[in-house]
Amino acid sequence: MNPSNKVLAVNDDLPIRTDKAVHSGKVRSVYWLTAADSARLIEQKGYDVPADTPLAIMVISDRISAFDCIWQGENGLNGVPGKGAALNAISNHWFKLFKEQGLADSHILDVPHPFVWIVQKAQPIMIEAIARQYITGSMWRAYSNGEREFCGITLPEGLEKDQKLPELLITPSTKGILTGLEGVPEADDVNVSRSDIERHYAGFNFRNTDDISQYEKLLKQGFDVISAALAEQDQIFVDTKFEFGYVNDASGNQKLIYMDEVGTPDSSRIWDGPARREGQIVEKSKEGFRQWLLNHFPDPDILLNKNRMQERLALATDNKLPTSVMMDISNTYVGIAETVIGKKLTLSDNPRQEIIDVLRNDYQLIVE
Repeated sequence: MNPSNKVLAVNDDLPIRTDKAVHSGKVRSVYWLTAADSARLIEQKGYDVPADTPLAIMVISDRISAFDCIWQGENGLNGVPGKGAALNAISNHWFKLFKEQGLADSHILDVPHPFVWIVQKAQPIMIEAIARQYITGSMWRAYSNGEREFCGITLPEGLEKDQKLPELLITPSTKGILTGLEGVPEADDVNVSRSDIERHYAGFNFRNTDDISQYEKLLKQGFDVISAALAEQDQIFVDTKFEFGYVNDASGNQKLIYMDEVGTPDSSRIWDGPARREGQIVEKSKEGFRQWLLNHFPDPDILLNKNRMQERLALATDNKLPTSVMMDISNTYVGIAETVIGKKLTLSDNPRQEIIDVLRNDYQLIVE
């Protein structure tokens, strides 16, 4: 079978009943259910949320984004086979492990299909919670250009590329464009210090300053859980991005939870342990694809320079990538997913139809 038949590249046009616009991100699309459908599912399925909680269907895709662009392959291969299922399976695994080990819940209430989550509405913390165990990527590029302060933390002189840091560093950045916060640039994804967050805790959507310490604790604990599990597979958890938000349980108690995704090849760097011991870096994450793009195009500054975004978008639109590259990415995602979950990944022959069937038959959410 042609791999493109198994790819879900477009995920915002499913006939799911909703009375709001579908929100489509780089990888996932969100369908907000009607109040009646939310209340019905909460009662029928026994979800641990207040009866009037808004629910959403979150559908992942197989699209591949890098440098804020969507990339496509030749011959109609507009996504990476297995990528969506791999990302969801990895996140599901870590969220379950976090809950089992008493860390915190996630926004996921149900998993009807490998591509689908049913989630409860959360109030997001406006922070990309980033933890780094090694100096690499953007931090190394800045360090090698002479920068020593990151998010209020001063790094020592003499660090080398890909070196393990003296301790796990928390280097948060803004989630979206925040306005009116003195000392915080009004731009997406800019670094902020802990003192910035303390000063403007309400502007970042924290309910109180104690929760700043709580998110840092959950970030570190989550990092350690994933790092230890990957180490057992001789893989190195290099750095990652988590997101957090607030929800209420069925009793109305507010709690801070993990949301979005955790520990995936999209949100984290993972290195192969045996290769690292031989002095090589073998990426088991999207970083390998980023490096391929930087090496492939003659002017990598287009991909790195935010002032050249129009050129970058044109590059992604005008260049269909070789099928072999898309399949290499597929092998990376499926491979690390199977390492994490400890079994073969279930791949769909026709994910779109399977999603419609399960949401029709088991959840009565399809518009006929």
